[in-house]
Amino acid sequence: MPSGHKGSIHLFRFSGIDVFLHWSWFLVAAYEISSRKGTYSSITWNILEYLALFLIVTLHEFGHALACRQVGGSADHIVLWPLGGVAYVNPPQRPGATLWSIAAGPLVNVALWVILSGIGWFSRGSAWLAASPDLHALLRSIFIINLGLLIFNILPIYPLDGGQILRSLLWFLVGRARSLMAAAVIGLLGAAGFILLAVRSQDLWLGAIAVFVLMNSWGGLQQAKALARFAKLPRRHEFSCPSCKTSPPMGEFWRCGRCGDAFDTFQTGAVCPKCGSRYESTRCLDCGASHSMAEWSAPAIVGSQRS
Repeated sequence: MPSGHKGSIHLFRFSGIDVFLHWSWFLVAAYEISSRKGTYSSITWNILEYLALFLIVTLHEFGHALACRQVGGSADHIVLWPLGGVAYVNPPQRPGATLWSIAAGPLVNVALWVILSGIGWFSRGSAWLAASPDLHALLRSIFIINLGLLIFNILPIYPLDGGQILRSLLWFLVGRARSLMAAAVIGLLGAAGFILLAVRSQDLWLGAIAVFVLMNSWGGLQQAKALARFAKLPRRHEFSCPSCKTSPPMGEFWRCGRCGDAFDTFQTGAVCPKCGSRYESTRCLDCGASHSMAEWSAPAIVGSQRS
C-alpha cells in the first residue's frame, strides 16, 4: 500500500484532514468498470457503483481519523487506493484509545447498513423505484458492497480492523508487545489462508490482499519484538509520565533537533550535551505524550524547543 500521499492526487480537505487519491486508482477503476459492462443499461451506472464504493471507503476512513482525534491522537490525511483506503492515524498509545480509533471505522459501515436497510424497506413497492430498475440494482449493489466491506474488515486478521481490534482487546490483558505479537502471528496465518484461496480460485485481488496482510503482519511481528526488548530496559523510577504513569528508560533515546545528537534527556536535564539546546518538553517513548520536566516529577527546566 502507499507509504503516504506520494504519487497521489489531492482531492479535498475536510475538518483538517486531507484526502488523496493514488494514481493507480484510475487504472483499476477503468478495468473494474469495463469488466462489469452489461450489468446496467448504461455504463454510467457502473461508474456510479464504483464511485459509491469509494464513498463508503472514504466515510469508513474518516471514522478512524475523527475517532483518533477525539481521544487526543493525530490524523491529518487519508489515501484512497485500489484495495481500499488508509487513514494515517496516530492515537495515544493506550489500549482504550487505540480500540476506539480502530472500531470507529467498522461502526461507520454499521450505521450505513442501517440507513441502506431503511431505504430498502421504505422503497419496497415504490413506483419510482419500480420505474427505474437500474436505480434499484444500484441501491442493492451499494448495500451488498457496504455489508461485504464490513464483514471483511472485522475478520480478526492483522492488520485488518478486526485484527487490530483483537490486538487492542488483548492489550488490556497481556500488554502492548505481547498483544501485537499475538495479532501479528494470527495475521501471518491469515495471509497463508488468503494465499491458498488466491491460488485455488486464481484470484489476483485475493493475491494482492495476501501480500498486503503478509507484509504488514511481518512488520508487526518485528515491531512487537522491538517493543518487548524496549520493555525490558532499566527505568528511571524517580520520573513518571503524567499521561501513562510509566517511568522513562535509561539511555540515549532522545535526539536533538538542532545537532542530531542522541542523548538521555533525563540525565542531562532536557539539555543537549553537544550543542546546549534546551527543551521545554520531553516526549514519552511509551505513550507519545509530551510534558515538561516539572510534570515528569523533576525540577522545572526552562527552554524554548521541543524534543
